[in-house]
Amino acid sequence: MSEALAGKVVIITGASSGIGEACARRLAAEGCKLTLAARSLDKLEALAAELPGECLVIGADMTEPDDIRNMVERSRERFGRIDVMCANAGIYIPGDFADGDPEAYTRLLAINIDAVLRCAHAVIPTMKAQGSGDIIVTSSISGFIDVLWEPIYSASKHAAQTFVHTVRPQLVGSGIRLMSLAPGQVANPLWGFHDPADIARVSSGDRTHLTSEDCAEALVFMLEQPRRVTIRDLVILPQNQVNI
Repeated sequence: MSEALAGKVVIITGASSGIGEACARRLAAEGCKLTLAARSLDKLEALAAELPGECLVIGADMTEPDDIRNMVERSRERFGRIDVMCANAGIYIPGDFADGDPEAYTRLLAINIDAVLRCAHAVIPTMKAQGSGDIIVTSSISGFIDVLWEPIYSASKHAAQTFVHTVRPQLVGSGIRLMSLAPGQVANPLWGFHDPADIARVSSGDRTHLTSEDCAEALVFMLEQPRRVTIRDLVILPQNQVNI
């Protein structure tokens, strides 16, 4: 029997666009209660107005530890529990390392890995007290292979994978599942795709890219598994992605 999602309390970071937005729409359709967090408060409010069910909208910068603590505390106060943390917020920087800006690299690492650690750390006490909970990190195929044209991004995703692999055993017996969702190329704003026609061309047409909705479906699959099942890593690739 699959795990029922209706009524689950889910925090989604980076919920204003891309994979985060798609996950919000998909989980709202399942009857989840959502906390939507991102810097773009206007986009979050517009999204929340479209969704069925209960939503808490929080403007949060994932480089600010106080924002992360506030996000978790307000979620717990509003809903009384936290069932799922989707640590999804992330940014992307490609290019030669020597030509890049170290300050931009530091910001990427703060969002892609430091914020993931802080999000997980903030919800674990509540989930332990409940005896159950799920933490899903949005990772990347770049966390499994060395992608030469995106060294800092790839390094951040390798770190995220190591975090999942090493902390998961520490949570055994707590009822908490720690998992990673690792997509290949996704046609969404993070990768410069905004036009629905372009997204359709590279996903349904060329099949070189996934859609954000594909990732949301994968996340629901992970969450719906019986509690005895942990999908530690779910790697999903476009059928025709060849540059890996």
